[in-house]
Amino acid sequence: MATTASQPAPPPPPPQQVVADKDEAQGLKNIRDFLKVRTGYDVFPLSFRLIVLDTDLLINKSLNIMIQNSIVSAPLWDSHTSRFAGLLTATDYMNVIQYYCQFPEEMSKLDQFRLSSLRDIEKAIGAVPIETISVNPLLPLYDACKGMLKTRARRIPLVDKDDETGREWVVSVITQYRILKFIAVNNEHNTVLLKRTVRELNLGTYTNVATAQMTSPVLDVIQMMVHRNISCVPIIDKDNRLLNVFEAVDIIPCIKGGVYEELAGSVGDALLRRPEDSPGIYTCSEHDRLGAIFDTVRKSRVHRLVVVDDENKLKGIVSLSDILAYVLLSPVD
Repeated sequence: MATTASQPAPPPPPPQQVVADKDEAQGLKNIRDFLKVRTGYDVFPLSFRLIVLDTDLLINKSLNIMIQNSIVSAPLWDSHTSRFAGLLTATDYMNVIQYYCQFPEEMSKLDQFRLSSLRDIEKAIGAVPIETISVNPLLPLYDACKGMLKTRARRIPLVDKDDETGREWVVSVITQYRILKFIAVNNEHNTVLLKRTVRELNLGTYTNVATAQMTSPVLDVIQMMVHRNISCVPIIDKDNRLLNVFEAVDIIPCIKGGVYEELAGSVGDALLRRPEDSPGIYTCSEHDRLGAIFDTVRKSRVHRLVVVDDENKLKGIVSLSDILAYVLLSPVD
């Protein structure tokens, strides 16, 4: 369960080299100025639904709700204190799987575990809680984004407070994708100025990239994700050609109904359980310009880009965190 952790937040990604191109520097400044006068409310789509789960809910029932509503995260609410209690994500289910692996004798009790037990599960397996900041939706979006980059969280719960009663209420949750799409849609004249390529920006991860094959057991891939603290693993063939990507959210349909034994199945079988509206995978080359990537984000539901060469061989991964960190933190003077 993602809640505010007591340990210091990890430092933000190191800033890139100073932007020398005047047009690009001006584009970045304009985007930052834009975010400073926009708030979380501005990012909301015209219509959306919000599902908030009570911490008294059984973990297995929360799985069914996530699958039935095609969601991959949900704010949590403590009805005993009437306060926001964190964010339920695929990472929490990964922790439950780790608990099952470490304490198989406790398997019979998992059906009775509630969402309020997630913190105890984290402690039992020695997992470091993901620090999730909740922000007021009236806070400048620029400040909210910088706060997000100081944590490992990819989502920001927006929590407002009633002026008269002082009681909290969860407004929504905005994701890195939603923020980048908001930038792309409203700043196309600025994003086209971001002409340097992925390679020139050194954007993404290119060394020691975790990979798996279609025949790899799901449980092995989950262990790899936990060990490396990553949210996706590219699936490749014997020639290092990209076939697909196994993401943390792919775990949710694998354990539907609490059938943890099926984790011994293959990644290929697990990927067949993806919902029909899954956005799929997006690729780019090292020669693609950042402006073109923003154009892709503007048009499609992108969660990351896998970097491949002309033969579709894996080169690296560009996360949305990488892009957001460059846009907000790169020195421009």
